[in-house]
Amino acid sequence: MKVSCHLITWGNELLTGMKEASELGYQACETFTHNALEYEHDVEQFQELLQQHGFQLSALYGGGRFSDPAKRKDIIEENTRVARFLAANGSGYIMFGPKGPRTEGGTTTEELKIAAETINEAAKACADLGVKACVHPHLGTEIELEHELDAVMEHTDPDYVYFCPDTAHLAKAGMDPLAIVKRYRDRIGYVHLKDISPEHVDAESFPILSGNEAMPIFCELGLGILPDSIREVTEYLKETSYNGWMTVEIDKSTSTPYQSLKTCRDFVENQLHLSL
Repeated sequence: MKVSCHLITWGNELLTGMKEASELGYQACETFTHNALEYEHDVEQFQELLQQHGFQLSALYGGGRFSDPAKRKDIIEENTRVARFLAANGSGYIMFGPKGPRTEGGTTTEELKIAAETINEAAKACADLGVKACVHPHLGTEIELEHELDAVMEHTDPDYVYFCPDTAHLAKAGMDPLAIVKRYRDRIGYVHLKDISPEHVDAESFPILSGNEAMPIFCELGLGILPDSIREVTEYLKETSYNGWMTVEIDKSTSTPYQSLKTCRDFVENQLHLSL
């Protein structure tokens, strides 16, 4: 398996994120798509940045409001644009993130079929560029719950549409990450590792706290409620010879971005026994 980190923790400070993550030993990264596409017309400069920090670009996030047929053409064009940038930088994965907000009652069966049709077409366009599209269920969007994920996977072409399990988004939506990973093992193209903040926290574990702050939904690996689940998923993927990316993603630091990625690095190396 290959370990990557998402630079989301640094927000729009792409250069600082690259510098500090590389200092921690990470050798691959995902980043905000809009930050990467600032170099869309100067790919050589972006490649120089990657080389300067010893990085590979593991993936970028795409997607759209798949259930809206009026947006199909724009979704295909935008994801093709992202895939073209990925291919130019030697990366083969794009996350198909669904959009929110969720409608009352969730996404209907008919809407999910429409979503699958759009995903199929967009994924084929990305595949033509050598980039694999991976569906990423996400809280607060049109593909959040288990039956929504199952419907989309059922109605999409396994030759073109892959799956990106995110341990925290799956668990927070009421799913068992290990069970879902087992169900779709043959279609997993990419993995996000993320933990969920515990209900009761203390300032020693979470230095961001000084009295009355609300904790982020997600937290650093090993500090939340999913360490066992993350270990189970990782061990299962090892057993099945998965050799793709395992990407650490921390939406919001509970200390500093550097410390957050250090905490995650230590968990990945010492608990998951993966090498950066």
